[in-house]
Amino acid sequence: MNLGLVDRVAVVTGAGSGIGAETARRLTMEGARVVVADIAADAAAATTRDIRSAGGTAIDIRADVTSADSVAALFAQ
Repeated sequence: MNLGLVDRVAVVTGAGSGIGAETARRLTMEGARVVVADIAADAAAATTRDIRSAGGTAIDIRADVTSADSVAALFAQ
């Protein structure tokens, strides 16, 4: 399936595990560059490692979506 995501940037919150992590992986399979955001920095880093080892492009950022300042910092990065 071609979703037209090549060279697009996707921000996935809660991407350290579960549905968020799988969503991040699937988006990279479609060509997106993914920001793996999660309150658990270690979990986000693990998802990023998985994506990179599969040939995808991702960075991980610790973010707490319940905090406006944290969300602002996420998008500033």
